[in-house]
Amino acid sequence: MSNDRTQLKDIQGGPDFRKLPIQKVGIRHIRYPITVRDKSHEKQNTVASVTFSVNLPHSDRGTHMSRFVEVLDRFKNEVSYHTLDAILVETARTLQAEEAHIELAFPFFLRKQAPISGLESTMSYDCVIYADYRDRLEIATRVEVPVHTLCPCSKEISQYSAHNQRGTVVITVGMTRFIWIEDLIEVAEDAASSPLYALLKREDEKFVTERAYENPRFVEDVVREVALRLDRLPGLRFYTIEVENFESIHNHSAYAVISKRFDEE
Repeated sequence: MSNDRTQLKDIQGGPDFRKLPIQKVGIRHIRYPITVRDKSHEKQNTVASVTFSVNLPHSDRGTHMSRFVEVLDRFKNEVSYHTLDAILVETARTLQAEEAHIELAFPFFLRKQAPISGLESTMSYDCVIYADYRDRLEIATRVEVPVHTLCPCSKEISQYSAHNQRGTVVITVGMTRFIWIEDLIEVAEDAASSPLYALLKREDEKFVTERAYENPRFVEDVVREVALRLDRLPGLRFYTIEVENFESIHNHSAYAVISKRFDEE
């Protein structure tokens, strides 16, 4: 049996006559080590679930899936903000495409101190980096931040106590310059009734619950507060803010969204 690759017919590289271009075709859910920038330690090593694609002209039947993995492997453990441009340029060249796209979904870890005891613990935040290349590179970052909210209406009408719950603030930003993930986390947490912590002692629990009681927030309050803070953050092309409160006394969530593009102003 011959091992000569030139003897194997390239079916994917053949023509297609349906005249339908494909905007994105490639691979997803491949895990790969990446490096992200970290304010405290310069960089943080983590593992991403990667979605990797190119456009496909109407005349081509298929793309060559193995080449995506080959490109990733050329960069080995140097997949980071700094190398995204080179990765996508190399992908477009290797697959003879006009466009290349990559999504890196990963956990970002942050050491946090409990507010009174000062005990440290590790919080994880789900993040996604989106990078698109067509003539130039465009990058967006998505950060999902868990928070604590307390209902202003419940506080006002109740003789004592008020219903409160966990929620999530999801911030997606397009950038004209680098923005720290930690800064986006801080924006989200500052807009809520209270941040969340992985480790709290009794004195910390007392502080957090009382802080939330003195700082009630509707879902509408949180999304507006985040927007006001992002408006003051330089280096944005656009943002989308999604806030969801997992209501503790209702059989539904409360939900709010604000989006803004700065290049339209």
